[in-house]
Parts: sequence; C-alpha cells; structure tokens
Amino acid sequence: MRLAVVGSGQIVADFLPHAADVQGLTLAAIVGTERSRDKLQAIASASGIPTVYTDLDACLTDPDVDTVWIALPNALHYASARRALLADKHVVCEKPFVLRPDELTELRAIATERRLILVEAISNQYLGNVVRMRERLPALGDLRLVQCEYSQYSSRYDAFRDGTVLPAFDPAMGGGALMDLGIYALHLVVGLLGTPDDVTYAAHVERGVDTSGVAVLRYGDVTAVCVCAKDSPGPSRTKLQGTDGVMIIDGTPNEVPSVEIRPRRGETERFTDNAHPHRMVEEFRAFVAMVAALDLDERDRRLDHSAAVLDVATAALASAGIRLGEQPEGAVAE
Repeated sequence: MRLAVVGSGQIVADFLPHAADVQGLTLAAIVGTERSRDKLQAIASASGIPTVYTDLDACLTDPDVDTVWIALPNALHYASARRALLADKHVVCEKPFVLRPDELTELRAIATERRLILVEAISNQYLGNVVRMRERLPALGDLRLVQCEYSQYSSRYDAFRDGTVLPAFDPAMGGGALMDLGIYALHLVVGLLGTPDDVTYAAHVERGVDTSGVAVLRYGDVTAVCVCAKDSPGPSRTKLQGTDGVMIIDGTPNEVPSVEIRPRRGETERFTDNAHPHRMVEEFRAFVAMVAALDLDERDRRLDHSAAVLDVATAALASAGIRLGEQPEGAVAE
C-alpha cells in the first residue's frame, strides 16, 4: 500500500512514528495547505516521506500513490474521500467516516462501481482484545447492562469557552463530543451487540455543539449507556454486566488495553491480545492486507458496520436537536 497522508494534525503525529511497524506500508506523500508547508516538510523529513503536496488533486494524479488516508477535520471527510475515489485511489478515512448516511451511501456506490477499497479508520474494531471480547461474550450469561465511558478535558476547551472555536468544537466542522470520543463507544457497543432498537442522546450543548453527553442504546431488555465528555475529566472504562459475570475494560474504548472477565463463580480471566502497543497499528495492517488482496468482501463487511454506527450517531444527535454543518467545498485543511 503506497499511502498519501492527507492532513497534518494530531492523529497523523500519533501514528507516523509507528508506521514502520506495518509491513507492506509505504509512506509515499503527505498533503496539506500552503500555509502548513513548513509543518508538512518537517513531518516528511522526520517520517521519510518523499513528496509534499499542497494540492490534493495534484497528489491524486501521482502514480506512486494508490491509497489516501484522510485525516482532516470531520466535515472535510466526504468531499476529500469522493475526490480520491473518483481518481481511482483506495481510501482510508478517519472516524467519524462522514456526517450523514447519504454521504456514505454515495461513497460506497462509487467504491463498489470502481472496485476500490473504502474503509473507516476506527481502531477498536481491529484490536485483538475486541476480537476476544466478541468470542467470550457468552460467558457473561444473559446480558443486562453495558456502560462505556470516554472522558477527557480537551486541550481546546478553554479556548472554546473564551470564544475561539476550533474544529473540535465547531458544529459546522462536525465537531463535538459524540463524533470525537463517543464514536469509539458507539463502535464498540454496536460491534459487540449489533444495531439497537432505539437511541437517545442527552447532551450538554454550548453554541450548538455537544461538549459532553450520554447516549442510551436500547436492545430489548438490554440497555447500553455511552458517556462522552470533552469538557470534564473522568475515568474511562467499559463494563458489560450479565447474569453470570462482568467484563471490564480498564481504559479508553479506542485503545482497549486489557480486558477482565469476572465470573459470578470461578476464577477471573484477564487477556491482553492486542498485537501491538499502539492502537492504530493493527488497523493499518488490516488495511494493507485489504488493499493488497483487493478484498471487496471484507470491505463490504466493514462498511456495513460503519453504516450501522453512523445511523446510530446521527439518530442520537437528532434526538438532542444537534445539527452538524453543511459540507464545506472540499478544501484541504491542516
């Protein structure tokens, strides 16, 4: 996989030092804005990326690039992914995939027609610990309650309170707690339990954006509660409670560092099956394999899951009266 990195933000800085641990991944280019050229050059030099672009379309004509990783503010995902697919490039798109289900439907149709890989980068769906959680879920007996929490005091929240609205808190850019942190909880719960019968979201809203909130997903007799906060610190952990025991993740739902099963009777079971210390390495290994084999069945399986989560997220936001902004005309942002 010859990858163009589209963006230069925190998620890019987080992953690139570990890219060498992904066999078959070649970093071919990085793309950003003209005003970020110095930053792009510094990242390229540090990461061994040979080419810097400040125009996405120029990158999309590069024959040395076969896949683009879209790591831009949320509202730019759809337009950038569409341009890449129409240029016959495979697309890995950061979470949340897009802001509206119809956008994903259109992107999926293009990828299907052109036989391209299109996939959402959502770390927890590829972690070994989550695979084991699915396998061991029956050990809990009849499931009763699920609690999934991801809270942190955002480094951008003070600026937001002072009147400076950065993309993470800008509803026009698809910001807010649910689409940033809560989306990991939704992916984890939907990945384990499937699509809920009903979803509601009780949110703390400031200037049109949710800075924290609680999503309630109902599955018949089972209730799942997903807590997300960017305006207050708190412990992040997950509990799945059943008649025969409890399963606990002591850590955030994007990393799932370890899992314990505490049965009502018997010995506690603990597993740490993640294949790499960094949460993003396993997903990129899967993307490389998917592109190398042109595994369209796996693409479709992953897209089905992402579509289900997007439906839940948009329904949750609608229940709280939150409307994320119109899609900007596809500029590449930092």
